[in-house]
Amino acid sequence: MKSLFGRRSAVVTVVIAAALILSGCSSSSVNDSAGEASGDCGSYAIAMHAWGGYTASAQVLAEVAKQELGCTITQTTLEEGPVSYDAMEAGTIDVVIEDWGGGRWKDWTDRGAVVEAGENGNIGIIGMYVAPWMVEKYPDITDSKNLNKYAAMFKTADSGGKGAWFEGPTGYTTIGEKMVSANKLNFKVIFSGSEAALVDGFIKAEANKTAFIGYAWQPWTLHSKLPTLEAARVVFPANDWSDPAAASGLTDYPSTPLLKLISKKLNDANDSFTSLVKNFSWTNADQNSVAADLEGGMTAEEAAKKWIAANAATVASWIGK
Repeated sequence: MKSLFGRRSAVVTVVIAAALILSGCSSSSVNDSAGEASGDCGSYAIAMHAWGGYTASAQVLAEVAKQELGCTITQTTLEEGPVSYDAMEAGTIDVVIEDWGGGRWKDWTDRGAVVEAGENGNIGIIGMYVAPWMVEKYPDITDSKNLNKYAAMFKTADSGGKGAWFEGPTGYTTIGEKMVSANKLNFKVIFSGSEAALVDGFIKAEANKTAFIGYAWQPWTLHSKLPTLEAARVVFPANDWSDPAAASGLTDYPSTPLLKLISKKLNDANDSFTSLVKNFSWTNADQNSVAADLEGGMTAEEAAKKWIAANAATVASWIGK
């Protein structure tokens, strides 16, 4: 999810971006289907980023565009952040429906290649959480000042004698290493291989009553599987930053209204799809409901159509009916 600030190596980013520009992203396309409604909406491409919540938002947008406006929509799997912005500048991507980038796109907006299209209604909340059972047994564990008192409980075979501090996959938004260092925590940062690995870590720790501290966020369906998770968030001092590169690590993550980004081409078109994207707005609960259906085995198209059918008034507001 979330890569509000985390970046892969610059070399990898440049190589991937160059390949996308040369190929027109065609090799990454995961869905290219004509609209189901009559109309002259045109053809546009939505970037698909690798977490369930993003898929939920992007698929609902795609289905509304196809069903209601008659658009031809291509959905292209890309790494979030600079790779997607480069593709937008190259003209091969038109929409990023949920960006946690904290302004990473400024260079692209300064060049006029990427345009901010407003908030999408989701509020991004990142933090470090312990397994919820630990809060009941150790009520003071959610105060970051007390973490070292419990560090030994979190040791694993891979943590080198320190507590294991589990981050998201490499590339997700994180200041975790700064937090460990700045707060002098006796923990070792370990990057999870996937979102599923984080979910598995929390679920197993709760079921087996074992110690676990890990990176989590909202909106995310893990909160519906562990309803008491929010009460298990470790509290660091309130954030005093907006740019992760400048974050000291002494403070917590800020709550972040998530933004929509569009290409110059789409903004200049100023057509029905442009209006749909700019009007698109829904809640964390909306996104979680579609993402939960995806996890439950529905296809993205099925889950999106289910939500659309149940929320006709919201959809009508997006398309100006």
